[in-house]
Amino acid sequence: MISVSEGTSTSKTTKHDGYDVIVGGGLFTDFSNHPHVLVKLNSRLSSTAAGRYQLLARYFDAYKVQLGLPDFSPASQDAIALQQIKECHALDDIESGRFSSAVKRCTHIWASMPGAGYQQHENSLESLKTAYINAGGSYVA
Repeated sequence: MISVSEGTSTSKTTKHDGYDVIVGGGLFTDFSNHPHVLVKLNSRLSSTAAGRYQLLARYFDAYKVQLGLPDFSPASQDAIALQQIKECHALDDIESGRFSSAVKRCTHIWASMPGAGYQQHENSLESLKTAYINAGGSYVA
């Protein structure tokens, strides 16, 4: 659901299910490290977001040490996303089917989530529910 929201797994150019996407639509091929590419998105916004979950370079550097990660491979990207969800205290909500609450807890991490407030495109909760269900998730109404 996060990769659909961030537009990485749905990117027409990805060769690795969004794990190789740089913010703005570019791609990278070397998974040995975060690409650390600064992309100017508009006159007010630049970003180093990359990978399936659009992780900023500075956060990768910290999580690489914290989690003992060897690289920026899909497995490492997944581990970081899971850690971020845990840090948002959203894992219990996910496991209990409280989808809306889990999303709300994570809005400050992913700019594409409803209510994030980063002055970027935000997806609706309903569209994210659809992506979540399509990915095999379930929720309590």
